[in-house]
Amino acid sequence: MASGEFEELAVPLFGSLYSTARWLTGNREEAEDLVQETYAKALHGFASYQQGTNFRAWIFRILRNTFLTSRSGLATSREYLAEDGDIENVSASAVTTVTPESLALMHADQKALEAALFRLPTPLREVIVLCHLEEMSYREIAETLALPQGTVMSRLFRARRLLRKLLSEPQLQEGRGHGV
Repeated sequence: MASGEFEELAVPLFGSLYSTARWLTGNREEAEDLVQETYAKALHGFASYQQGTNFRAWIFRILRNTFLTSRSGLATSREYLAEDGDIENVSASAVTTVTPESLALMHADQKALEAALFRLPTPLREVIVLCHLEEMSYREIAETLALPQGTVMSRLFRARRLLRKLLSEPQLQEGRGHGV
């Protein structure tokens, strides 16, 4: 397979790869390095890619494996996925008109969500990012992470539950529009 074919498949995924790398690393420079290394490894190993299979899952798996073998990835790959206790639902109020106050609330909610996402263990954060931000199907996530689909579903359930719990914590609530 030619490098032109690689470019045709890989270049459109740059934004998604960078976004995922950013969520995994939490750092712009590390994310840039991770994506660069991912592209280098993918280009080098492109001959092993089986044409007609899911290229997106293939290159995202390279990104994930590259992250897990990096210094920051090694530390997070050892994170323990503990079962959480009961969690109450947290409801968010819908904003129907755009006002300076509603914009401030949306910004605060986004900051709280980002903070909560970065507090998730990496195995839970990566399934949330792939599912909700990259809009991958359970099957694609399973292929990308080399996990059974049931494990992906279980991790998504636990990740969503833990996110709700984290978002209900007082320190995250303080930045969500109180006093605006």
